[in-house]
Amino acid sequence: MFLRNAEIFCDVALRRSFSKAAAARGMSQPAISQAIQQLEEHLGVTLIDRSQRPLQLTPSGEAYFEGCRKLFDDYRSLEDRVQNLSSKVTGRVRVASIYSVGLLQMVGYVARFEERYPDVVLQLDYLHPDEVYDRLVNDEADVGLVSFPKDGGEIECIPWIDQVMGVVVPPGHRLASLTEAPLTELDGEDFVAFTQDLRIRKETDRMLRKHKVSVSAVHHFDNVENIKRAVEIGAGISILPLPTVRREVDAGLLKAVPLAGLKWHRPLGIVKRRHKHLSTAAARFVDLLHEPSGTDDPWTKLVPATRAKAD
Repeated sequence: MFLRNAEIFCDVALRRSFSKAAAARGMSQPAISQAIQQLEEHLGVTLIDRSQRPLQLTPSGEAYFEGCRKLFDDYRSLEDRVQNLSSKVTGRVRVASIYSVGLLQMVGYVARFEERYPDVVLQLDYLHPDEVYDRLVNDEADVGLVSFPKDGGEIECIPWIDQVMGVVVPPGHRLASLTEAPLTELDGEDFVAFTQDLRIRKETDRMLRKHKVSVSAVHHFDNVENIKRAVEIGAGISILPLPTVRREVDAGLLKAVPLAGLKWHRPLGIVKRRHKHLSTAAARFVDLLHEPSGTDDPWTKLVPATRAKAD
């Protein structure tokens, strides 16, 4: 009973909320509160300061939380080693990805992984970047796929792919006939931008300022797909990772114009919780992502990485 209560406590500690932990576990809030109370009575200490909002852990609670996380990670590592004594890779891999690492890009990886490891369940969810990191910290995902990845604190990054950034315009635009364009050609253009909370927007703004280019941001979206649709209908031009517009370029819906004299890439990384055990199945998925895709794409460069260890 107390092991189960310790798991419930970890959920409350991660979310700093009884109600959010109850929703995540499919339990009632009174049942969550009762489990924490039983645990505190068993230990003889107060784990949570309930007088503050959001809830805060007491010093005893912080120590117990860190110990429990390590205990559960070690237990999952033990389960993984025992299950794989048979040499058959099994289990589940939970992947949280940003939208722009889209289905078209991932479908080949998913098909190869499922063919190679038929006894592994692969769960792939597309989310806002902040939600990807939240999933990792809350232990609701094994690995995340993000752009401009963080590497520090609780998060560890494994390099993955560099994607060439370029100008994206509708076919009738004045830049559409160019094989490449200097960034200064964008000065004064109506621009379809990412929302300001995204790292790719900050990097784009920094690059435009550096080259003294001023654009008129007429629309803002938090994902590549909406930006592409806006450019298609002539709402403005944009700067995007060129691999994300491959389908539209091939269909004649958009034109991709590389930037002249400018080496500018969007880095994609594989992120995980630092010191968290990576299961054999998850490590094999990371390994597969670093295999050549078999397509000749001048806009994508695979970044070598140390083989993912399954602890």
